[in-house]
Amino acid sequence: MRQTWRWFGPKDLVSIDDMLQAGVEGVVSALHHVRTGDVWSKDDIACRQAEISRMKDGAPSGLKWEVVESLPVSEDIKKQKGDWKAHIANYKQSLANLRAAGIEVVCYNFMPVLDWTRTDLAYRLPNGATCMRFDLIDFAAFDIHILARAGAAEDFPADIVTAAASRFAKMSDKDRDDLARNVVFGLPGAAENFTLEDVRQHLAEYARISRETLRAHLVDFLSEVAPVAQELGLRLCCHPDDPPFPLLGLPRVMSTEADYQYILDAVNLPANGVTLCAGSLGARPDNDLPGMMARLGDRVHFLHLRNVRRESVDVMGSFYEAEHLGGGTDMVALIAAILREERKRRAAGRSDLSIPMRPDHGQDILDDLTRKAQPGYPSIGRLKGLAELRGVITALEHPLEGLSR
Repeated sequence: MRQTWRWFGPKDLVSIDDMLQAGVEGVVSALHHVRTGDVWSKDDIACRQAEISRMKDGAPSGLKWEVVESLPVSEDIKKQKGDWKAHIANYKQSLANLRAAGIEVVCYNFMPVLDWTRTDLAYRLPNGATCMRFDLIDFAAFDIHILARAGAAEDFPADIVTAAASRFAKMSDKDRDDLARNVVFGLPGAAENFTLEDVRQHLAEYARISRETLRAHLVDFLSEVAPVAQELGLRLCCHPDDPPFPLLGLPRVMSTEADYQYILDAVNLPANGVTLCAGSLGARPDNDLPGMMARLGDRVHFLHLRNVRRESVDVMGSFYEAEHLGGGTDMVALIAAILREERKRRAAGRSDLSIPMRPDHGQDILDDLTRKAQPGYPSIGRLKGLAELRGVITALEHPLEGLSR
């Protein structure tokens, strides 16, 4: 596995120097300042590459921008309305510009309206660390009482509806504002930032779009862009829904292994692949991550290795970001499946035999608690996770005890 690190650009409080000292091999980044649907220009791409290539004192970092996360898909494309055809043309041009700059892997997602959703960005754990959390009762309180979506209460179990009403009644105005901000106003990597009224408008438009229709729109999108990526020598990889179950009455189309298999079969090109995010998929108890890696492995182009601790056995439930080896996913079994796939690729002579991975998310610990970096992207917490993952990889690859025995 090729060890990478996500960086949000010059405003990121975790610097190029920090990630270099963490010992990563490459960088995952995006042009968050470019409006969704517009072309990523060669000049903007070159500027980000130059920023990654330098340390604070101007010395060369030796690092390169290796993975794009994300090249966002516009709401117009997802809905097939407005400027969606122009946006697809721009997407193709952005792919060409990225490939001309030497980048080969492009991650994207097809989540409607909200890229990824948490209700608490600094949930305190018993040891004093903090992490991101999705609390189903808080989310129901937001959906039913703050957003006031028509029919929202029908989408939750009766006990959750009752608990949400009680919790909402006890919230201060600040509590309600904080909850709305956490859910709606944008997380790191979000393609767009919305107001409550923006969300209501999008929901009204999506009311006419079924799950089947949204999935057909994804296939239409891939039918346009995947052949371009194939010709350019790019690998596209779709990130799963986060969390991997329906929210706000919106359709979800990338939450399970069956969802992935559908789009891989529908656009059956090597360039059309998977971002296997162990945390997103692991928030759903019926997703078998080691099995998914074994069965979908030849089309996995990017890995997010993180873990979550589910708080129920239900498909829709609360969870929080756990330590990388401490959540519900058997990370040792998953890494073993990844290493087996890489051995297959090596034997087949594939050029992409080393799959880029990053230690996704992480708990805020030690100096992270005062650094206040991007929520979910601390310096020390991710370094701790990367060190743990490295230990598992080293042990599994060791000739005395590992896969080669």
